[in-house]
Amino acid sequence: MSSQNQARVKNRAPAPIQISAEQILREAAERQEQHVLDPIVKVHDAEEYQSHLRDRRKHFEDNIRYRREHIGNWVKYARFEEDNREFERARSVFERALEVDVRNPELWLRYAELEMRNEFINRARNLLDRAVQLLPRVDFLWYKYVYMEEMVGDIPKCRAVFERWMEWMPDDNAWMSFARFEGRGGHWDQAKKIMKRYANIYPSSRSFMRFAKWAEYEAKDIDLARTVYESALVELEPEESRQARVFGRFAAFEERQGEYERARVVYKHAAKLFHLGEEPKKVPEEGEEEVPQWEQDKRNELYKAYIAFEKKRGDKAGIEDIVITGQRAEYEKRVNADPTDYDAWFEYIKMEEENEATTGNDKNVREVYERAIANIPPSMEDKQHWRRYIYLWIYYALYEEMKRHDLDRASKIYDACLDLIPHSKFSFSKIWINAAKLHIRRKDLLSARKLLGRAIGLCGKERIFTEYIALELALGEVDRCRSLYTNYLKAMPHNCRAWSKYADLEKSVGETERCRAIYELAVSQSALDMPEMLWKNYIDFEIDEGEGNKARALYERLLEKTGHVKVWISYAQFEGTEVGKGIDAARETFQRAHDQMKDSGLKEER
Repeated sequence: MSSQNQARVKNRAPAPIQISAEQILREAAERQEQHVLDPIVKVHDAEEYQSHLRDRRKHFEDNIRYRREHIGNWVKYARFEEDNREFERARSVFERALEVDVRNPELWLRYAELEMRNEFINRARNLLDRAVQLLPRVDFLWYKYVYMEEMVGDIPKCRAVFERWMEWMPDDNAWMSFARFEGRGGHWDQAKKIMKRYANIYPSSRSFMRFAKWAEYEAKDIDLARTVYESALVELEPEESRQARVFGRFAAFEERQGEYERARVVYKHAAKLFHLGEEPKKVPEEGEEEVPQWEQDKRNELYKAYIAFEKKRGDKAGIEDIVITGQRAEYEKRVNADPTDYDAWFEYIKMEEENEATTGNDKNVREVYERAIANIPPSMEDKQHWRRYIYLWIYYALYEEMKRHDLDRASKIYDACLDLIPHSKFSFSKIWINAAKLHIRRKDLLSARKLLGRAIGLCGKERIFTEYIALELALGEVDRCRSLYTNYLKAMPHNCRAWSKYADLEKSVGETERCRAIYELAVSQSALDMPEMLWKNYIDFEIDEGEGNKARALYERLLEKTGHVKVWISYAQFEGTEVGKGIDAARETFQRAHDQMKDSGLKEER
């Protein structure tokens, strides 16, 4: 049925007879019943007056019989008797009402107000005494009692009523009223004792805060207010004292008194205790209690107040500390959401290093580095995940070396990184090389050689060979360089750059025959990555040595392998030099090239 009703389309066409708002109001006014006023009773003599009273009393008695439990009927009846100055009858009405509902505090209050309005003080006092004995937990009866005693100027009795009230352990407002009563009388010492009793009976943050506020604004005792704030942090239970509002009010109090350094200390203590500015943990650690949302909101407000305070009262260092705390919270949020977001770690570390340069605090930098490198990439097979990760180790080692000047710690960092990398799957030459160079800066050449030798065995990349050879060459160890080049070429016989550098080494030490033999061995390889470079270097070597015939023989050997136009041009240019046979030989070479390309049909090269 419900689906059918929802699917039914209502008729939204205008009604044939339109009714205006004016018409509705006019009809409502026309149909309204006339209000009948009660007749005005005029009393001319005492007999008529008594008759009127009997009629009204009969009316009230009938209402009471009809609804005996309705207190309003009793109150109206008593008020009628009071208006006619029949106080005994009014009291009788109230007493009859109390027999119906003796525990109705509103009835006792109306009864007492009757006596007070008509200045029957002793009767009102006796009545309120009966009321508070019967209903000691109803606060407004006590308030009315002490108000009456104070208004009549009976201070000792008012104090005695307050003391009786305090024995029932009322709420906070009752104690505040007692203290304010003593303050109005100028008895500030007595008022302070009352507030101390209140704080001792109710040891909570609420009571201490109200005590401190009273001491500051009403008692004008700043030292007492500060003592109360300090006692709240020391004497209360942790669940009461470790609340953001306690620190917030304490800091605001010190700021109002012009004690800015004290306020800053309070704010800093709160920031350290509550981790202000940091993202709250979704799951509390073991031993920590879960922070409710309302308390977290208070902590956020306290942090905003701290920022505002530093902007108004702080120096440059204080403001920067607040900004750093906020940035640190943002980075913590990012790295907690994704621990392998290495870009976030790099930015976090950079921020901490810049902060260290201004404040000199180095603990945070090391802590962030250690936390960052602990987040190992999830895959041990894919090298792509490790490319950004290893730079954390490199930057960490460079930080220890350049900023902290701790070379031993930097070396241990490199060793830990090398132990972590799965070299059987992949490796990184930059880590090996940086670690070896660090050993050299430590003047530990033996360790550097061992590390590079280990790198050749585990990694075997070209860059490791070149860096190792450059190291030995800088030390003048030519035999070690030859041994390294031998291993280099065994691992990569196709690498023309390695062959050329090996030959250049032999040439630089004057070993011409060894250089020539290396080139011959190189060009005889079946597979080379850049053979044109190798042949060019070989030919240039022979030309530099003045061996024109050998250079010419190399050109002829090269032309047997390839007839590229650049080879012919280079051959002809060689013949035109001093080492060659002259211009005629160059022309002859060009003619040979032309004829061969013509036979091969290479028009563009011709």
